[in-house]
Amino acid sequence: MRLEGTPSQTVGPYLSIGLPWDDGPFVVPEGTEGAVWIRGGVYDGAGNPVPDAMIETWQADPEGGFDHPDDPRGKPGDPFRGFGRCPTDAEGQYRILTVLPGVVPDASGAPQARHIDVSVFARGLLNRVVTRIYFEDQDNAGDAVLASVPEERRDTLLAKKDGADYRFDVRLQGEGETVFFAV
Repeated sequence: MRLEGTPSQTVGPYLSIGLPWDDGPFVVPEGTEGAVWIRGGVYDGAGNPVPDAMIETWQADPEGGFDHPDDPRGKPGDPFRGFGRCPTDAEGQYRILTVLPGVVPDASGAPQARHIDVSVFARGLLNRVVTRIYFEDQDNAGDAVLASVPEERRDTLLAKKDGADYRFDVRLQGEGETVFFAV
């Protein structure tokens, strides 16, 4: 039996050894109708790029279903897989090809704004940090998680429109630090 490392066991320079895979950044195949790139960088507290970080994403499909056996709304065999993984390059940049997620209910049944869950693994972190990507050009009103963030910090959770795609930078510390959530 071959044992695989998990991200939390390999934080730091070991991320690049066994965790990335060729189609990791492709939540949907290239050419998928409605596909968008989410591009961004990971930056440390001094504003320097982090060239050995890794971004993982998990999201609903455009109809709000997850590619998971526990979700009856999911569509097995659909080219959408819901999960993406991308290491940062030498300039600390990553990119994920996906589609805008649908609206999903929270634990109380209230609708959440379209969002993507994000885990960030990087040197200096003992465990991943978790955040969300919301979209500046979508209706984010009424989302309880976003509303729980102080108004002056919400901007750190918004992906900015960049042509046909989106830009979302992660700042691990310092000015403009991304809002991270407890897991």
